[in-house]
Amino acid sequence: MNEVEIGRSKRAVTGYAFDDIAIVPTRRTRDPEVVSTGWSIDAFQFEMPVIAAPSDSAMSPETVIALGKMGGLGVLDLEGLWTRYEDPTQQLAEIANAKDEDATSVLQRVYSKPIQAELIESRLKEIRAAGVTVAGALSPHRTAEFADVVLRSGVDMFVIRGNTVSAEHVSKDTEALNLKEFIYKLDVPVIVGGAATYTAALHLMRTGAAGVLVGFGGGAASATRKVLGIHAPMATAVADVAAARRDYMDESGGRYVHVIADGGLGTSGDLVKAIACGADAAMLGTVLARAAEAPGQGWHWGPEAVNASLPRGQRMWVGSHGPLEQILTGPSDTSDGTMNILGALRRSMATTGYSDVKEFQRVDVVANSYR
Repeated sequence: MNEVEIGRSKRAVTGYAFDDIAIVPTRRTRDPEVVSTGWSIDAFQFEMPVIAAPSDSAMSPETVIALGKMGGLGVLDLEGLWTRYEDPTQQLAEIANAKDEDATSVLQRVYSKPIQAELIESRLKEIRAAGVTVAGALSPHRTAEFADVVLRSGVDMFVIRGNTVSAEHVSKDTEALNLKEFIYKLDVPVIVGGAATYTAALHLMRTGAAGVLVGFGGGAASATRKVLGIHAPMATAVADVAAARRDYMDESGGRYVHVIADGGLGTSGDLVKAIACGADAAMLGTVLARAAEAPGQGWHWGPEAVNASLPRGQRMWVGSHGPLEQILTGPSDTSDGTMNILGALRRSMATTGYSDVKEFQRVDVVANSYR
């Protein structure tokens, strides 16, 4: 790993974002029709390596169900508007119609209503009744408080997601969340993150997690770098965590933990490069918030944007590009990488000669020469 000196007392490791790299075609090519984009985690099979970011601007119970029926994994934010209000239509309209200078205060106000355990149950049961995989997300701060409700509601997969998640989360107000003990007691696979380094990811893998989220989430709606000074160049982060997965397999006698890119994914090319760097799947927020069915009405914000005392994100205009199905599986009527996400992945895999997602992780990658 390359280091640079930024001053006499400090050295820094160089890192690469997805924009800094590209994949390289090999001698063999394939027809896109013979390429598989299927993905599985634990006992669950999916037709596409796409997980929805648990963001109210992208995922409602209805869009979770729609994505599940298309072959992806929808994840509902169990601390979001759908677990605070019986019908959040008015609150979503307030967020969409707010002036730019008022948007953060509006977000803080509408999210100040307490989470209702009975709404967590009813939302998850609604998704289960549709016959798709049921997944919900909580932050580390809320996991111990609502985990029993989530599990009682029949969730298939549990996501613990924050800007950064450690193997043991210490809280002033509640008992410390020891992930290793917590995951050991559960009957469902758990996806945890974010993590952006080899060491942090290895610690999360040792908790028994089925998957690790790489990055700090939020995508275009995140201001974590500006507010906290924290940032993870995603190509390097994914490659580092993929190395942790490889070493953990040796350490554990063959246990495979899935690496899921979470952040910096705005186009189909970003998804392609995330998998090329070693990801098994990607958690998409901005991409799905562009769907006509998305509850954000063309706006996108992450859970970090509503914090009552230190918001680390903002409402961002991403537009409405077309139906969810067209964004994911096409056909596309634009060449900017915002539509037919799966078609682009399939085409890239075919052009470079790989037949499935796992194989595609071995593709050659080049870094831009200006580095």
